[in-house]
Amino acid sequence: MHQQLIFDKIKSILDATNDDYDQQLTTILDQAKRIFVSGAGRSGLIGRFFAMRLMHSGYDVSVVGEIVTPSIKAGDLLIVISGSGETEQLVAFTKKAKEIGAKIVLISAKDESTIGDLAELTLQIGRNEQYGKVKGMPMGTVFELSTLLFLEATVSHMIHDKGIAEEDMRARHANLE
Repeated sequence: MHQQLIFDKIKSILDATNDDYDQQLTTILDQAKRIFVSGAGRSGLIGRFFAMRLMHSGYDVSVVGEIVTPSIKAGDLLIVISGSGETEQLVAFTKKAKEIGAKIVLISAKDESTIGDLAELTLQIGRNEQYGKVKGMPMGTVFELSTLLFLEATVSHMIHDKGIAEEDMRARHANLE
């Protein structure tokens, strides 16, 4: 019962998400010198998942906050995943990156926000009114799972569109595990 509830809700969110976001995101990824991914809490976990897939696809990508993350520079891209677009720490990261000359992409549940105002591109997953309380899916679960599936579908689009072979992706996969 709950499995179907989750599937149905995520499907409704993804159905309401702009169909050309995957192409828009791929275009801005391809224009970036380097890519930095950031998010807080569970959105940060989704960001780490996406960063790994980008690395597998051949992009130069770092996760903000890791000890080996280099400094962001002009020409780089900061992708912020934030349901609200208002998380204080992420607002600060965004302002700093913008000041340096990096481009900003926000992936959010909201169509208007502080981070969105600073971003070159905001990808709104679903519509504002779809994010009320959902029984069995508390505290941001709808946004996080929908974003995870959206980003995985974007990677699928990317590897198909560019003809990236799974063998090439596998060759970039960690081998010290």
